[in-house]
This record gives sequence, C-alpha cells and structure tokens, in this order.
Amino acid sequence: MWGKLADTLSKHLLERIVQKLGFSDYPNPKESCLRAIYQAWCLRVPFDNVRKLIRLHENNPTPLPGDNATDFFETWLAHGTGGTCWASSGALFALLHSLGFDVSRGIATMLVTPDLPPNHGTVLAQLDGKTFVVDTSIRTYVPLLISDDCNSRRYPFDIKLILRDGQYYIWWQPLHMLAGLECRIDRFSATAEEFQQRHEQTRAWSPFNYQLASRLNTTDSVIGTAAGKWVEIDTEGQVKQEEIDDQQRKKLLVERIGMSEEIVEKLPPDRPTPPPPWSKKAQAAGQTHNASTL
Repeated sequence: MWGKLADTLSKHLLERIVQKLGFSDYPNPKESCLRAIYQAWCLRVPFDNVRKLIRLHENNPTPLPGDNATDFFETWLAHGTGGTCWASSGALFALLHSLGFDVSRGIATMLVTPDLPPNHGTVLAQLDGKTFVVDTSIRTYVPLLISDDCNSRRYPFDIKLILRDGQYYIWWQPLHMLAGLECRIDRFSATAEEFQQRHEQTRAWSPFNYQLASRLNTTDSVIGTAAGKWVEIDTEGQVKQEEIDDQQRKKLLVERIGMSEEIVEKLPPDRPTPPPPWSKKAQAAGQTHNASTL
C-alpha cells in the first residue's frame, strides 16, 4: 500500500542535494559536519505544508506527499518545497543516513494541551557517545545536545532544551503560537513505516490541513507564514508580524522562502481551521476524527 521507503538515497540524487545545500564534497559523519548540514538545512529547506494543502484540495487519495525521501528531495530541488514534520524528518534522516551518520527517527509530542498522544516526528543523531536532536520543524539552527546539564544551555531564537522529571522538552515559538509551546521527546526510535502511517492519519484533521504554514531560518531570524500573517523572530526571540493577502503570501513564498512560481500558483486559498477533534467544542458537535497525530 505504502510503497518502499528507502533509507539510502541514490548517489546521483545525494550529489545534487549536497551541492544545493552548499557543500563542494560529501560532509563526513562527525560533529562539526552535523552542525554544518543542519544549519544548511535550516537555511535552505523550509518547513511547510504547501504540497499537503495541494494534495488535500485535489481530494487525491494517494499517500500524502514527501514520505518517500526521493520524492521529497526531487520536489525540493525542482520547486523549493519542504514538508511537515513526518515527511521532512524522514527526508533528513535519509540524508544523514546516506552520508554515514548514525541516526534514528524519534517520536515526540507538541503539547498544545497536556494530555495529547504523540503527534510529532523528529530526528536524532549519535556521535562519539553523544545524542543530538536535529528537528526539521522547530529548526533550532544548531543541533540540541541531549545531556543532564541541558537546562543551562542557550540556543538561538530563545529556544530551550529542558530536562524535567526524566524527560526532555524543547520550548520554542511556533509562528502561529508565539506565546511558546513545549515539545516532549517521547522515544528515540521509530520506523519509516510508523512515520508514514502517522502522517497519513493527519489526513482527517491537522492544523496544517487548512491554512498555509511555512518556516525558514536566515542567519539572524526565523521567517515564515502562519494564520494569514508574515512573521519574523530574531535570535533573541523578538517578534514582528503583519497581515498578508493571497498575492502577498505568494510573493513571499517565492522571494523569501525560495519556492517556484509554478508550485505556489497551485496553492489553494486558506480555509478556516475547525476545532481539533479532542476539544470540547468538537466533541459537542459530534466530530470523530482520529486525533492521534498532528
């Protein structure tokens, strides 16, 4: 049903990816190169739901786009799109694995409410006895070191890695939730098939099924779109935002995020996001969508 999900990219595709990320040769599997690859990813590969919105608008029943890493990267090379957490994390996993890094897919929970089940995919890399989080949605710009002293470390954009009651949490600012949100890391191991199944479960409901969302780093800010606004966060966590219309968002996707005009023209208009199915409002209205993933 799902098709084969290859963990290793072809040599020809890997060469093209590495070149577009700004490297003249394959980075080696060491800590300095992990940092360089992740920074290049944050600067050049957006988090976005463009392809997902197009697929859902077309009522296309085929699996949601980007779960196959080759498909993800070929579309990024052609059109500059990325994906939401399941697709983009799977693609970064495949890239790092193909370069010889010891990596795993991770399962986490964006704690929009305290009692949600796991709803987020991430990537972890192991180097010289150390474990790093390289998340394609939170986009910390530098890998987060999992360690007992993580509470004392500072990261760009006011992001924090917190150890509390034996579990790790990442505090960050989604562009549509600027007051901040914690992401709890639940486990350090998941399969490609689990990622794709969890991604497919979001077809019924997800905050990324209705309105454009995008996020990209620059060297001194995080930029992107959320809830009909253009948002920028500087390295200290200060925010600027402005309302944008349909033409402005298309222009910004092309000029600031780096997408092709061809793909942006296929983007459907934003729709109001219905209440999540686990909310009291949705339950009162009789909604029964699967709420296990975002």
